[in-house]
Amino acid sequence: MISENEAGNARDVAESITALWEPLTEEQRQYLVDNIEIRQYQKNEVLYRENDEPQYLMCLLEGKVKVYKDGAGGRNQIIRAINEKSLFGYRPAFVGENYHTGAAAIEQSRVCLMPIPTIKQLIKQNTRLAIFFIKQLATMLGEADALTVNLTQKHIRGRLAESLLTLRDKYGVEEDGSTLSIYLSREDLANMSNMTTSNAIRTLSAFAQEKLIGLDGRKIKLIQAEDLERISQMG
Repeated sequence: MISENEAGNARDVAESITALWEPLTEEQRQYLVDNIEIRQYQKNEVLYRENDEPQYLMCLLEGKVKVYKDGAGGRNQIIRAINEKSLFGYRPAFVGENYHTGAAAIEQSRVCLMPIPTIKQLIKQNTRLAIFFIKQLATMLGEADALTVNLTQKHIRGRLAESLLTLRDKYGVEEDGSTLSIYLSREDLANMSNMTTSNAIRTLSAFAQEKLIGLDGRKIKLIQAEDLERISQMG
């Protein structure tokens, strides 16, 4: 990991995290700038592991990160994919717990690290910031409930269709308007959809034969997004 310590760069980064920056007073903003750290993570590098003690609130500046849960036999369940400017890694710190999940870079990523004590101090001083985090945690709870339904009640086709649409909504598409701008391995896509890699490969092939998607290595093109949404909804 490479640490960046330039003060000017730190302020630019802090200003770019508008959800945190805007509610703060100028004094609080300087306090935040003085305490943040910026790190580069290489592809597959771990940001934190299960049972680690939370040290930072993290914001993904560039790249892509996955949050996962270790499973039986070394198989991981991808809980969610983090997109740029999203905050993550802080929930356990607010309740005095260690991490129940791990996080790793899907590709080379740049992350802003804000010490938990710094964030707690700002929350104590700023009601608007406290309300922001309440909303964030409430949103996360709703997403977790939806994920539970998707992974336990939907069949394989519905789960995979849901995952493809989630990746589209999180990371967008390339200039052609339909190719996902994230290139997951089949194993990662399977872990995200709570299925075996072989089932993910077979279902992707079936979607391709039905002209719902196009496959080019790890590139996935959503040809019939509306049909995928129907499959996802039907489960």
